[in-house]
Formats: sequence, structure tokens, C-alpha cells
Amino acid sequence: MPLLTNPTGARHQTKQGFAYQTLRRAILACELQPGERLVIDDLATRLGVSIIPVREALQILQSEGLVASVPHVGAAVAPISRASIVDVFTVLEGLELMATRLVALEGSPTALETLTRLVAVMNDASHAGRFEEWADLNTRFHHAISASTGLPLLGEMTDRVLGLWDRVRRYYFNGVLCHRVADAQREHRDILAAIIARDFPTLEAHVRTHNRGALAAYLAHLEHE
Repeated sequence: MPLLTNPTGARHQTKQGFAYQTLRRAILACELQPGERLVIDDLATRLGVSIIPVREALQILQSEGLVASVPHVGAAVAPISRASIVDVFTVLEGLELMATRLVALEGSPTALETLTRLVAVMNDASHAGRFEEWADLNTRFHHAISASTGLPLLGEMTDRVLGLWDRVRRYYFNGVLCHRVADAQREHRDILAAIIARDFPTLEAHVRTHNRGALAAYLAHLEHE
């Protein structure tokens, strides 16, 4: 599948930064599939750069766990393992416990209106069976929660984890996500209601239920693959 070769802002990046951002985006979007070989010469040609920035980009991606070095093969897209899925949802739960509490405490009316509007649009997408649209809105909803805290570091950490989650949900879209939309959307409504009510014990319980329910669904699917 072709890689993006001219993403927004590319002219302001170094060649290494361009290669890194493009390859990372392709891996998270599953345009480069788990286990797929990453041949440096081929990638350099597709990206229109020399092999040096590609090699440096792959080293950074390997440090992030998105690229693996396979004996007798070379670089490959890292597989999505059980451990990596547990890692994503464990970290995401911790971040969202903090973020939702902060939004309930200090969230502006505009922030609450944004979350309410997103949940309403997600309801429509869910009821109409537009699951891919719902999944994209779901990511926006969770991004909006972290953005509403006004804490840049929390936002950056959440963005990184949600990127990894996006990779998981795209790869297992038909096997897991489509079957969990109704439950997940009900949980979103519960989380939003608890934020607005500033009901902190209930909010914490709903955030944990949401993340652990999703994790359980993915792990159950892996057991039957």
C-alpha cells in the first residue's frame, strides 16, 4: 500500500523527521501491516529520500516498539502482541482516570459542550451502523477529554497511547470493534454523565469499566485466533 509522500507540514521537517512521521503514521494506520518487512532501499525510493534518514527513522521506531529486528530478515513492523495490547489499555486507563477527573473538576462549558456534541454524533453513527465513522469519532472523543484538561504533557502522552490503540482497533476492526460498539457507546454516555454530574466515584468506575471491557474483548479474540 502506498505511503503518504507529502503530508501536511513536510516542507518544515528534516528528511529524518519526514521519514519518521510518514512511516509511523503508516504503521499506526496499518498501511504497513504487523510483520511486514521494511526494506530500507524500497522505503527510501517510496519516500523520495536517501537510505540514511530511513535507517535513522527505523531506529527511532524500534525504540518505540513499532519496529522489530528479525533475525535473518532485518527490520519488520512489530507484531501486535497480547502484552502490547495490555500495555496500551493499562496506560490509557491511568491517563483517563486523571483526565476525566480534571475535566469534571475544572472543565469549561465549551469543553463539556464539545464532549456532549461528540457523544451525540457517535450515537447517530452507532445506531446507523456506520462503525468506521464511529471509531474515528471515538478517537476524537478521547482526544477531546485530554485536550480539555489544558495539560500539554498529559495531552502528548494520551495522543501517543491513542495512536497505538488506533493501530490495534484498525487491525482487529472486524473481529472486535464492530461487536463492541453498542457497549462502548453506552459507556461513553455513562462517562459523560458522570463528568457533568461531578460524581467522582461513579466516574472512576465507568472509566475502569470502559477500558477493561475493551481489553477483555481484544484478549478474548486473541485466544480464539
